[in-house]
Amino acid sequence: MGKVGIGVNMEFIRHADKPFEWGVEKAAELGYEYIEPWVHLGRELMSEAGYYMTISMSEDPIRIRKICEKAGVKLSGLSSHTPLCRPDVSGNYLKQAIRFAAECGAPVVNTDEGPKPRWTTRQEDHVLMKYTLTEAAGFAENRGILIGIEPHQQYSKTPAGLDRIVGLVDSPAIGVNFDTGNSYLSGHDPMVWLEHVRDRLVHLHAKDISIQHSKAERGKVTGTPAGCACGDGVIDWKKVIAVCRKAPRDIVLSVECGTVEQAERSIKHLRQFV
Repeated sequence: MGKVGIGVNMEFIRHADKPFEWGVEKAAELGYEYIEPWVHLGRELMSEAGYYMTISMSEDPIRIRKICEKAGVKLSGLSSHTPLCRPDVSGNYLKQAIRFAAECGAPVVNTDEGPKPRWTTRQEDHVLMKYTLTEAAGFAENRGILIGIEPHQQYSKTPAGLDRIVGLVDSPAIGVNFDTGNSYLSGHDPMVWLEHVRDRLVHLHAKDISIQHSKAERGKVTGTPAGCACGDGVIDWKKVIAVCRKAPRDIVLSVECGTVEQAERSIKHLRQFV
């Protein structure tokens, strides 16, 4: 039986024109225990100028850890999504994310399979994903980091598809970063799917979907970057948290919403059940 924590993905300030440090302090002010940063390679002008919240993995990871420690929050994981079907892109990126996670104190790196190349077959894509994940899993095992595969794209949009990706490599480092909103929008019952992956769960994206969003896109898309405030949509959070408590490890619910106000409403709602 694991414990359940409440965190927030840093995209909650992506429209605020504020830097990472401001977002960490705001998350702590709202009462969040954890944050999940977005990471990238190389330079990104808006972040360097203090108008965006992503982190370059060229930065000193110890600085990131100290920012979180000063604010009294922990890292639930890194949002390090990358196209697994492209080892030329994802091989180095995932390894760097794992190194960065180990040094800054994030226990999980999260990704989905990303968009596939236009010219490859399904069989070829799974060979390519196996190559990428095999290389990444060795790095992760050596550093005590977990890799969370998220349902979001063309292959992971079904329970069987996600199972196949997670099972490509026999490694204790590979598990599931379940996304409640993506699983719902792809046309599935998120509670049934969550129960199915419970024993492989390493992290959870707490994404709610409004009635309007559901009517417009359910069954037509494989996911969405951010949802509405938790409690304003279709997801039953009391049930989600009950399943997470039965997972074999501690699970952080990382809220994925698009504004500070939604993040504030989300934590107020989730706290009723944690």
